[in-house]
Amino acid sequence: MKTLKYFFQFLIILFFFSIFRILGMNVASKFSSYVLSFFGPFFRSKKVIDSNIKKAMPDLSIIEIKNISKKMWKHFGMILAEYMFIKNFRHNDLNKNLNVIGQEILDEIKKTNEPVIFVSGHFNNFELMAMHIEKSGIDLAAIYRPLNNKFLNPIMERIRKKYICSKQIKKGISGTKQLLKLFKCKTSIAMMIDQRVSQGIKVNFFGKEALTTTIPAQFVKKFNCKIVPVYIERIINSKFKLTIYKPLEYSEHETIESITTNLNELLEKMILKNPSQWIWSHNRWK
Repeated sequence: MKTLKYFFQFLIILFFFSIFRILGMNVASKFSSYVLSFFGPFFRSKKVIDSNIKKAMPDLSIIEIKNISKKMWKHFGMILAEYMFIKNFRHNDLNKNLNVIGQEILDEIKKTNEPVIFVSGHFNNFELMAMHIEKSGIDLAAIYRPLNNKFLNPIMERIRKKYICSKQIKKGISGTKQLLKLFKCKTSIAMMIDQRVSQGIKVNFFGKEALTTTIPAQFVKKFNCKIVPVYIERIINSKFKLTIYKPLEYSEHETIESITTNLNELLEKMILKNPSQWIWSHNRWK
């Protein structure tokens, strides 16, 4: 039954991608945002989204929660349309779409050739973060989680490797081993730290315990490396502001738990900047 469901999802997405190509990026982005803002709230994940927003911001009213949810679907629709034009972002002057704050930090990382761990979350068109870092001349590997849809996943993998970041490492134990080898060869790592993991530790996230990856903290303890937070937000249409934070350094007295907790606190601040631009549909506190 799931196979049939994923196949129909695949066909629907292919259909919309064909429509997007005809419409062009700006029109397709607006069209997709309206479609998702209308149909999104009818998806099964609505309860998860509303529950997540309530957990993170308990003082919000029902109307405010619905407003954030609707705007989130609108942004998600724009991201979906932009996948069809990800090649344009890669080959055209990316600076036309990105206002980068902290480019000098990336330039310094490239100059010193010391690998770092870039961390972020699923904010708006998050794919552009790794794309810009790699285009800045930094040797980069990005961790990814394969899609459940076996029909769509090969296409997304091909898009990511060709246009976003050439070194894509599959999430999991074997992937972590690959990361260690690459890091020792001066390759920086880009990873999302905002989703639940099967192997991690429970630390506070918006005041509630959540299973959280410890990979950044483990690399800090093993290599004494720096962690560089990255944040992206949509300003208008397909124009974004990308912020590269100053590298974080931790003393040898910091523990895996304290570093992981600190990164969750940083992530919370990023989310609260513009709640509707974070993807709330993941069951973070399951």
